[in-house]
Amino acid sequence: VQLQASGGGLVQAGGSLTLSCAASGLIFGRTTMGWFRQAPGKERKFVAAISWDNTWRDYVASVKGRFTISRDNSKNTVYLQMNSLKPEDTAVYVCAADSRRNPVIQPDYWGQGTQVTVSS
Repeated sequence: VQLQASGGGLVQAGGSLTLSCAASGLIFGRTTMGWFRQAPGKERKFVAAISWDNTWRDYVASVKGRFTISRDNSKNTVYLQMNSLKPEDTAVYVCAADSRRNPVIQPDYWGQGTQVTVSS
């Protein structure tokens, strides 16, 4: 299984970025997908998840209303649209997959991270 994340970068506070994660080696259309992030010196934390069939999305409270997770099963890709970015959103963002489709995402696969840096 490979999860290839891209789209990170440097942006000013208030700006936007869209992350993408292309998946291979799994049945994407039957896999819950999610994004986690890890800031320097801190543990990795949940950001957002989307069910395999697009029936639910879940977000950490701090990003609700600013971030949107979506997926395109025809392209085996999950996205994270990030608006109104804040310096505290600075982190390495990691794509994750839960092939067991747990009601709360419990990844069994992790991708490499993409750095998001928000300047004040």
